[in-house]
Amino acid sequence: MKFDRNTVIGFTVLAVLFIGYFYFTNKQQSEYRKTQADAAKIERAKKDSIDALRKPAEDSAKKVMDSITKVSNVGNFGKALDSTEKLTIIENKLMKITFTSRGGRVKQVELKNYKEHDSSLVKLAATEFDKIGYRINTGGNNSEETANLSFPQIDSSTKDGNTIISFTLQAEDSSGAYITHEFVVKPDDYMIDFNVKMNGADKMLNQGVMNLSWQYAAAQQESDIAFEKQNTQVGYVEDGSFDYHTIGRKSSKTFDENVKWVGVRQRFFFTILVAKENFSEGKMEWTVPEDSTKTIVQSIANMKVPVKAGAPTVIPFSIYYGPSDYNVLKTYDLKFEKLVNLGQGMYSFVRPINKYIIMPIFNFLQGFTGNLGIVIALLTIFIRLLTSPLIYKSYLSGAKMKALRPEIAKLKEKTGGDRQAMSMEQMKLFREAGVNPLGGCIPALLQIPIFFALFSYFNSEVALRGANFLWANDLSAFDDPIHFGFHIPLLGSHLSLFCIAAVVTSFLISLYSMSMTPDQSNPVMKYMPYIFPIFLLFFFNRLPSALTWYYTVSNVITLILQYIIQNYIIDHDKILAKIGENRKKPKTKSKWQERMEQMQEQQKKMKEMQQKNKR
Repeated sequence: MKFDRNTVIGFTVLAVLFIGYFYFTNKQQSEYRKTQADAAKIERAKKDSIDALRKPAEDSAKKVMDSITKVSNVGNFGKALDSTEKLTIIENKLMKITFTSRGGRVKQVELKNYKEHDSSLVKLAATEFDKIGYRINTGGNNSEETANLSFPQIDSSTKDGNTIISFTLQAEDSSGAYITHEFVVKPDDYMIDFNVKMNGADKMLNQGVMNLSWQYAAAQQESDIAFEKQNTQVGYVEDGSFDYHTIGRKSSKTFDENVKWVGVRQRFFFTILVAKENFSEGKMEWTVPEDSTKTIVQSIANMKVPVKAGAPTVIPFSIYYGPSDYNVLKTYDLKFEKLVNLGQGMYSFVRPINKYIIMPIFNFLQGFTGNLGIVIALLTIFIRLLTSPLIYKSYLSGAKMKALRPEIAKLKEKTGGDRQAMSMEQMKLFREAGVNPLGGCIPALLQIPIFFALFSYFNSEVALRGANFLWANDLSAFDDPIHFGFHIPLLGSHLSLFCIAAVVTSFLISLYSMSMTPDQSNPVMKYMPYIFPIFLLFFFNRLPSALTWYYTVSNVITLILQYIIQNYIIDHDKILAKIGENRKKPKTKSKWQERMEQMQEQQKKMKEMQQKNKR
């Protein structure tokens, strides 16, 4: 195809026109989009400006409404609107108490003899959740909680060595009504007296009943929050009887009878509200927050207190903020000490062991040394000496079993792998030789109640909290010098050295015991020395190092005793001679032996019948 000059010029002009068209069109669209964006910005700016102007107005209106509501609610107690919080600190030998004019109550308590992990003092009732109060009629149809009112008049004095601080709120009308919250702090006591004094109680309280609300949050105090929650309980005395609930198993308790006190024990610390003239009824509810909140439990007790007629009226309470120390709690004679876990529930059978043996010995030994690791070692030695007569008999039984091993081997060849026949012949041999095959079980059986007693005691003994020993920084918690940096199921994220020591010594005891008994044809028994220590590894790794240290010392003593008794005390030649003499004597079967032989004989006959039927 040929193009003349006019055709070329035409295409060129068209191209220029198209390019110009697209250029100007795009330019206009860009300007339009920019204009729209600017308009949107302006609209947003207008909206933000309007919101900025509206929000203060709304907040101001809300504040005005809140103020109106507050003014309305306080009624005749106008001074309760004082917004200035006044703090008063009072100390005794044991604690530092901060009081607040808001609600006329305790704001926080610091225990001087107990430290947090950051070395600060342990604090109780120190959160925004913590408060105590009751609803009063303030005039007309208005009412308000005293925890929301300010008590502007503060007075303090001393009497008989006690420090007295009182917070008073007076009505502004001519009724003469007032409320005083009086606290009495004694010089060497964890218990604070709390007296509510009221003039005009018949008008302020409905039907002569105070509906007291006590909110308490137990903040985390120990390194292992899960273990601390397992050892936290709610306790009370209702109709003269003590009872308790573990926080994870129940969430409320309704009281229909008179209640003397309600309290929350979080392993090593205890907070208790006591009604000196009893609560008539009420309900206590609690929740267990997530671990991330570092709160063990939050409880709310709504309790009713009958108020006697009179002017003025005094309603007496007391509040305990302190350690869960059995000896301290017992001095109040209010059954506080029953909540200390010396053995509860299915393990209550060990409580007498702790109360009358373990605790007195532990306290006695503690008087000689402040090193509680050494105290535990001495306690272990004492326990082993106490049980030594029974243990010696078990070792003697083990030595007899060892002496019979050659004859048992012959019986094994004779029976040719028939387990039932072997069992019958072996029982006959033991009876002839005067050997009790269960004699070696005594130490293991004896360890069970002792172990459970110490398990309860070491979990509740506050003296162990923060006690250092060897590489352990806290004998009440697991020692964790080895960190994995990741979590292993059942084991955790650490490895306890005391746990390893307990496992290794248990393994050595198992091996030694197996060497003293006849060869086992049962594979489970053969591998028991290996299975049991592995089980201990997972079970012991998160237990308090005080318990694993005790178990290690106990195992070492067992190994030493076994070696000394078997090699230097027990004469194996005399044992063989004694067995020979026993065989010559006429034997009388015990009822247990007779029943065992009858059962074995029946099993043998059944087996023979089965074999005949098969043929």
